[in-house]
Amino acid sequence: MPILPAEEDLFPLDLLDESSGSAEWWAIYTRSRQEKQLMRKLHELGLGYYGPMITRRFRSPAGRVRQSHLPLFPNYVFLKGDNDARYQAVCTGTVSRCMSVDDPSQLVADLIQIRNLIAVGEPLSPESRLEKGDRVRVKSGQFAGFEGVIIRRQQETRLVVDVKFMNQGASVLLEDCQIELVAPVVQ
Repeated sequence: MPILPAEEDLFPLDLLDESSGSAEWWAIYTRSRQEKQLMRKLHELGLGYYGPMITRRFRSPAGRVRQSHLPLFPNYVFLKGDNDARYQAVCTGTVSRCMSVDDPSQLVADLIQIRNLIAVGEPLSPESRLEKGDRVRVKSGQFAGFEGVIIRRQQETRLVVDVKFMNQGASVLLEDCQIELVAPVVQ
């Protein structure tokens, strides 16, 4: 049972589907543990945002299974809007700094892939630093079609779907037989 219910992490729901690229994208770095508060305030202001949230399960000291809804990328919320939208976000009092996104189409493509990975419903692990490896595509199973970089950790094969702008991502456990090489990562 969740301690608190899940909140909207994407507003409006078609934000990542829109092909009109007239507005800028901003990577907003929030003050410590202020991601949900910023998203609530952006929602009230009617500003488009995405702050990927994942569900974490854990046992309480009493042995009960608990669920929390945590940001996949701690301290980051992505805002779509002009300089005025950025200013309104800063005025919420939850923002530490804002960074303009140089390649918004790449960011949106990465965020769509992260959103789809979360929608599968399997447990995800945040990856704070991406290791270099082979770029692969999953060819079978429920993750078929996803592309990312493979890492190996403790005899496990994990697919990392990354957001290149931040050099962060999420990983999921896979079997070697489920993946095919797309192209080697240029180093």
